[in-house]
Amino acid sequence: MSDTDSFIEEVSEEVRRDRLFNLLRRYGWIAAALVVLVVGGAAFNEFRKASERAEAQARGDALLAALEQPEPGEALASVATDGSVPALMLAAAALEEEGKLEEAAAQLDLLAVNQDAPAIYRDVATLKSVMLRAETLSADDKRTRLTQLTAPGNPLRLLAEEQLALIDIETGDLDAAAARLDAIESDAETSAGLRLRVGQLKLALGLAPQGSGDAADDPAAEGE
Repeated sequence: MSDTDSFIEEVSEEVRRDRLFNLLRRYGWIAAALVVLVVGGAAFNEFRKASERAEAQARGDALLAALEQPEPGEALASVATDGSVPALMLAAAALEEEGKLEEAAAQLDLLAVNQDAPAIYRDVATLKSVMLRAETLSADDKRTRLTQLTAPGNPLRLLAEEQLALIDIETGDLDAAAARLDAIESDAETSAGLRLRVGQLKLALGLAPQGSGDAADDPAAEGE
């Protein structure tokens, strides 16, 4: 390399350093701000996680303390004011066990309207609330609440239909009740337990078991 080439390279290096220095002086604050944002964001994220863990632990401790009470229902209900699914369900179960059906249903109603809770929990809460208030809610009110659970694909569809059949019986509409019970009995998704309950209910109402009418009308069947 000649002296001229070496000189040119040194000058170029100096120019690059000067440009870099000028850039840092002009825009260095942006890099510093980015560093602050990254470090601050990481610190905030860790603080948020720690706060959530602390809140969850405090809630768990409060639930355990409430469960240790002689009658934990009211204590659990006070913990459930945060709207958490486990607290509301525990409070409802404890209040029901203590015979406080209206209070238990009130906890379930809070869960039923909690849009942050999974749909299945909201639906279970609606069904159970209606069942707990079977003697106090009007037939129309019960029908309104239960009908929303009878949509195709709803896991509680057949249980809701069973309750609607009981409402039909309550209001004296035995034809509607019989038709609903037959539909439940013939549904492929009906569990063995539900099918047994439906059969017992039809027997209590004096309704013929499904399929028995054909056998009764068939002389050959009678001869056998």
